[in-house]
Amino acid sequence: MLVLKRKVGESIMIGEDVELIVLEKEGDTVKIGIHAPRTIRVFRKELYEEIRQANQRAFASTLPPMADLQKMWQKKSKIDEN
Repeated sequence: MLVLKRKVGESIMIGEDVELIVLEKEGDTVKIGIHAPRTIRVFRKELYEEIRQANQRAFASTLPPMADLQKMWQKKSKIDEN
């Protein structure tokens, strides 16, 4: 992990397109501004984790059970042999 110190008004560049700017510090809280292209999605980490877990659950629910996958694979292998 790279650790950088910045003062209010200073910024950090990520690649050529993303700039993080320290806007304000209030006690334990730091307000950060982000300049990034609209094609880059920016989420708070806790929201990102919720989205990732929801996507995993949705994907898992669309998969057939492993036994069904094995049967499908065996059928395909037999067809390929002929």
